[in-house]
Amino acid sequence: MKPLLFILLLIGFSTGIQASDEVLENYISSFDYASRKDMKMDSKGLIALLKEGKAQVIDIRFPEERTAWRVEPSLSIPLNELPKRLDEIDKSKIVVTACPHKDRAAIAMVYLRSRGIQAKYLTDGLIGLAENLRGDNAKSFSDAVIRAK
Repeated sequence: MKPLLFILLLIGFSTGIQASDEVLENYISSFDYASRKDMKMDSKGLIALLKEGKAQVIDIRFPEERTAWRVEPSLSIPLNELPKRLDEIDKSKIVVTACPHKDRAAIAMVYLRSRGIQAKYLTDGLIGLAENLRGDNAKSFSDAVIRAK
């Protein structure tokens, strides 16, 4: 079974939330190649959007993982806390969910989209983002993000 389909089925069977059933059903029913492309964001695209102030990163890792290492700027909302913390998300921006690889980020993206939030998941994960923010790239990114705030 394809991983995304499995994730969608898992969310559908485990949440018991009916308010978003129609949104999720519409999302799945209209899913096509454009939808597949639209749900993804790589680190380079994310960096560009962050520099422009157009994106918000949601780090959905567990608190212990974030304590071990951080990637800024990001809002820390562990995946298991996401349903109760939706009011912390800036819905005027593109929300990019992130974890070290992408498994939990994909689950969070589907959940947020089922709530009507424009969300994508980071395809190369926080590890890929960290790779793209080394050395001189880190300095120019930090300077740009500070200016965008």
